[in-house]
Amino acid sequence: MDVAGLAMPFFGLIALGFVCGRLFDASQEGLAWLNIYIVFVAVPALYFVLISRTPFEELANVGFVAVTTTATFACFALSLGIGLFASRGDLGQATIQGAAGSYSNVGYMGPGLTLAALGPAAAAPTALVFVFDCMLLFTLVPFLMSIAGSRKESVWSTAGLVVRRIALHPFNIATLIGGVAAYFHWIPPAPVLKIVELLSGSAAPCALFMLGVTVALQPLKKVPRELPALLTVKLLLHPAIVFALLSAVGGFDPVWIATAVLMASLPPALNVFVMASQYQTYVERASAIILVGTVVSVASVTTLLALVVHSGIR
Repeated sequence: MDVAGLAMPFFGLIALGFVCGRLFDASQEGLAWLNIYIVFVAVPALYFVLISRTPFEELANVGFVAVTTTATFACFALSLGIGLFASRGDLGQATIQGAAGSYSNVGYMGPGLTLAALGPAAAAPTALVFVFDCMLLFTLVPFLMSIAGSRKESVWSTAGLVVRRIALHPFNIATLIGGVAAYFHWIPPAPVLKIVELLSGSAAPCALFMLGVTVALQPLKKVPRELPALLTVKLLLHPAIVFALLSAVGGFDPVWIATAVLMASLPPALNVFVMASQYQTYVERASAIILVGTVVSVASVTTLLALVVHSGIR
């Protein structure tokens, strides 16, 4: 398999979106609608297709979930420590930095990359990593921000926010419906299935293009001093920890290990910028980390892909 031919289309779509974002002075309203299409329609369709066609017993791999989520938590804790040191104890900034060092772009980049590299067998581990990493970050960030915020929200208010974000996230809802469909071996009627398949095919191209445009619209004014440390954790330590833990525990399919490592190697998620904007904390520097992280990941992810491809795992 041609590694460059595998990796470059993904990063090429991001680059194309970035160039268009810089060249054209278009209204951001269109970008908002594209984001709605991706988040509420296309990517949920993709996750439904992936999960509904996966044997249900593969979705109940508790050991895999425990190991990969522990690795993500370890990277969050390490990045949070880096953030606390760099910001001199500012918990709000450090929380966003923690997310930047641990929250991979598992929603937009993950499925397309892992399925292209490893085939349909990567569907179940891809979905599991996405669901539980998101649950972890959607829990940690609001909780820590409620502690750091000037307006101290109650435990119940924070817990309600966490539950709503997890339960109502379109990707998680689609994954749940796909899991039910897999359990009952249910296939939608042919016309509905065709629509879902068309939508799922558009998810990765649209998401990657929008990622490029979004990054282009966030100017790189200042590179934070903690950026090298955070990107080292995200792009190098995160996949290394996942590989080490899965190998140490043992008993996992090589495709599942390779999928988890690839997912961990992805650059910081666009949601890191969304979280920073929501809390009005670390916004410009979050944008810088996503931009630089995405550029650097061209080399790191391609290198990792080469190792996976040449190992013959599929």
